[in-house]
Amino acid sequence: MSESLDFVLARQRARWYKLIPHPVQLKLIRAVDDGIRFPVVPAGRRSGKTERAKRFLAKRAMYEPGKKFFAGAPTVNQAKKIWWTDLKELTFSVLHLKKPSETELIIFLPNGSEIHIIGFDQPQRFEGIPWDGGIIDEVADVKEQAVIENILPALNTFNPTRPDYRAWCWFIGVPEGLGHYKDMSDRGYSGHPDDKDYKTFHWISADILPPDVIESAKRSMSLKQYKQEYEASFETAGGRIYDDYCNKNHRDIVVNPMEPLHWTHDQNFTPLSSAIAVMRENVPYFVDEIVLESAISRQSAEEFVDRYRDHKNKMVYIYGDPAGRAGEKHGHKSDYEDIEDVLRMHSWKFERRVKVKHPSIKNRQNSVRRKICNALGERTMFVNPFKAKWCNKGLETVQLKEGSSFQEDQSNQYQHITTAIGYFMDWHFPAGQIITKSGTTTGSAY
Repeated sequence: MSESLDFVLARQRARWYKLIPHPVQLKLIRAVDDGIRFPVVPAGRRSGKTERAKRFLAKRAMYEPGKKFFAGAPTVNQAKKIWWTDLKELTFSVLHLKKPSETELIIFLPNGSEIHIIGFDQPQRFEGIPWDGGIIDEVADVKEQAVIENILPALNTFNPTRPDYRAWCWFIGVPEGLGHYKDMSDRGYSGHPDDKDYKTFHWISADILPPDVIESAKRSMSLKQYKQEYEASFETAGGRIYDDYCNKNHRDIVVNPMEPLHWTHDQNFTPLSSAIAVMRENVPYFVDEIVLESAISRQSAEEFVDRYRDHKNKMVYIYGDPAGRAGEKHGHKSDYEDIEDVLRMHSWKFERRVKVKHPSIKNRQNSVRRKICNALGERTMFVNPFKAKWCNKGLETVQLKEGSSFQEDQSNQYQHITTAIGYFMDWHFPAGQIITKSGTTTGSAY
């Protein structure tokens, strides 16, 4: 065996490091052998559910010859990110006679078994294969229609060569609202004869993660997000998006003429809405706003320089919608360039802080929620309700679109200014980021 092969094999063997024993997890890995076809696993973030799943699938494939297994996720890209590298290492792919297909995402084991990586953004591709078993991660984000019309029928396909065999599947992930994943979990708890194929296995992140990580997560998330992400609780989706916002987030703070300003935008909507904040000891205070009907960005900038003509510190940081860059690649003036032209003409210095891509709506909302009130009850974002009336009204009233767990009701005219606030928060305090004693980590790790 060559030195390079020895090195790779040693690395792949090291991938089987020791896990923290957990009684529910140990029951889970026996579930299929105990006759449970569909273990449902709503468990906390970074608590070992996906690692247990990877090892279970790898062992099954290595010890059961001639079988077809799958590892899935909502999209192909997600599935590859979650499963591909780890499953190759856990199955010692360096020793496989037939190398894994990097294009088709199939691992070919020496015993004739295969592991296919599946994305359910094209669920019809799951059909037509006599599956023996597999695992779907982030199942709450798989479309319910795909579960009902593609996944379950494929798993229930009768195989005449094995008339008594029924394919199994772990459904794992963090809860998301009260949708089909909640229905699966309820079936796993019901004990009804019709639900005998289902059983739910639940544990929280605090059972596995160190106390300082849990403490940091609580500080970095709203209570609802923490309960959903780290306690795997099915939280109601509906009503106010920022339901923790209240008069405890009110402050009568006004602008000090010597401090820099932070100006955040939601472009290309009417009313054209932007919020103005100051940062004091890393705490944002929204102290003003500019809301104009049927206006363009240049007019908003003209309003800003007029309103703050006597402000001593002529430094402003600009945040907002990445779509406001439109036209820059083709030599046309963008919304931000129009704003910057006006600022420049009036002797303002500026720094544009706009990300290349939009944050996800969920992350944008959660970055605001965690500052309104985190899971420890700490409030670190404030609004002057008299000077920033639209900011206050938006945070009080903006709701979710009916039937959605994250899409915003666009009919509320205050929605645009809360979106602007979200862009600012996502720049400074991105959702899921937690600070531990050992450095920065994220709450969305698998």
